[in-house]
Amino acid sequence: MFGWFRRLIPQSGDFFALFERHAAACEAAAVALEQLTRAEGNRDKCLAVIRDEEHAADEIIREVLSEVRSTFLTPFDRTAITSLIGAMDDTIDEIQSCASAIELYQYREFRPEMKAMAGEALNAVRLIVEALPLLRDLPRNGHRLHELTARIVALEGQVDVIHTHGLQASFAKARDGGDTLGYIVDREIYKHLERIADAFEDVANEIDGLVIEHS
Repeated sequence: MFGWFRRLIPQSGDFFALFERHAAACEAAAVALEQLTRAEGNRDKCLAVIRDEEHAADEIIREVLSEVRSTFLTPFDRTAITSLIGAMDDTIDEIQSCASAIELYQYREFRPEMKAMAGEALNAVRLIVEALPLLRDLPRNGHRLHELTARIVALEGQVDVIHTHGLQASFAKARDGGDTLGYIVDREIYKHLERIADAFEDVANEIDGLVIEHS
């Protein structure tokens, strides 16, 4: 009876498509960040791509919030929808914050650990890109979604280890060379890269919550 009633009620938005568009913007920003740390491609172009994709993501989140207010029936609880898109938006905001710090400090000589952290961030966002379409059928895809979110959480743990090693190496170099300012800037870049990984883990947790509730 509920399914029949639901089909009669006009649906004003496709939340799944909006989630997927937002993830695509985040992936493009993560690709540009990795290229930036590896000096692959034009530096200014990479920074511009990150800014543009972050602005595009902001527009998408406004669409999601508008649809939440105007849609009678939503695929999930409204709070779950806003929590998921909010966590997703935090990821691209953190990428933008990292890019802004790189631009502000005119940072160019990226440590190996920074490159590795940016690479793991890209791996994580690609897992999210794979996961989001599966939300369209949670009962069928719940097991696969748990596998993907577990991999994202594992990546975050790897980033923590890389982060620690990177800071230790930067500190040792600064101590031996008397470059305190260099260490302070390194620490700032590492902080932003680590926060990107934390944000991806938050997205994984939101997806897991949906799986537990609906599958």
